[in-house]
Amino acid sequence: MTTGMYLERLRETTDEALESLMPPADSHPKRLVSAMRYSLFAGGKRIRPILVMAAAEAAGGTAQDALAAACAVELVHTYSLIHDDLPAMDDDDFRRGKPTCHRAFDEGTAILAGDALLTMAFEVLAGESGNFGGRGMLMVRELAGAAGWRGMVGGQQVDMDSEGSVPDLPVLEYIHTHKTGALIRCSVILGGLSANADKSFLKALGRYGEKIGLAFQVVDDILDVTATTGEMGKDQGSDAARGKVTYPALFGVHEARSRALELIDDAKNDMKDLDPTGRLVQIADYVLLRRL
Repeated sequence: MTTGMYLERLRETTDEALESLMPPADSHPKRLVSAMRYSLFAGGKRIRPILVMAAAEAAGGTAQDALAAACAVELVHTYSLIHDDLPAMDDDDFRRGKPTCHRAFDEGTAILAGDALLTMAFEVLAGESGNFGGRGMLMVRELAGAAGWRGMVGGQQVDMDSEGSVPDLPVLEYIHTHKTGALIRCSVILGGLSANADKSFLKALGRYGEKIGLAFQVVDDILDVTATTGEMGKDQGSDAARGKVTYPALFGVHEARSRALELIDDAKNDMKDLDPTGRLVQIADYVLLRRL
């Protein structure tokens, strides 16, 4: 199976599982449920849940073992996008080629839809925790840490605080490793935990996840400069317009691209002798390099 076919299979698996978890579109309160479904099924590559399942397979488990964790991660990710797009934060009008949730509905509904998806993520993961023994609580704690003030939320705060400031590498890497990288690192850790990976394997997954997460955001920074609005599915140049601290702003596009490639190579080296499936190495190439 080619890498593209593998990614598509796991994307479809994720979508089917999410559909089975979500309330039907006509459920009460209908406007809230509609907003939740609108954002969750707006498209996207599902890279985070794919990483959960690929990491589980690399650790000797199955994608099915990791499916609840994969869905929980995607629910958290979707909530973060809804809130990130709000007028009080990035004030974006488009996401994945469609009006953002607060534009399609209203600001209050968008906030509540994000809140509902976040809490649903922990409902899903906790509901399956009994199948993982003592690892179940570790998985819930891992996701909470990645999503909270030590992770994604903290990165978002520093991102907002830094708008319009002089680019600074430590601040930039803090933002990227927390706002984006924390959930990507968490994804592979959850996959490893679902497959009962040992501590050394989990450490290797953590190193891989940190580098892939940082590289992913570096590439997004580059695309904000080089891609069109149609290619990105959101407003091109929005980072520069808001005075955000980015890799191209600090180093230029050429150096930013070199940094992304370096991170990807390092991540692949972390896993090349540990992943018998080879999928984590392939995902690094397919998902990230093709975006450059």
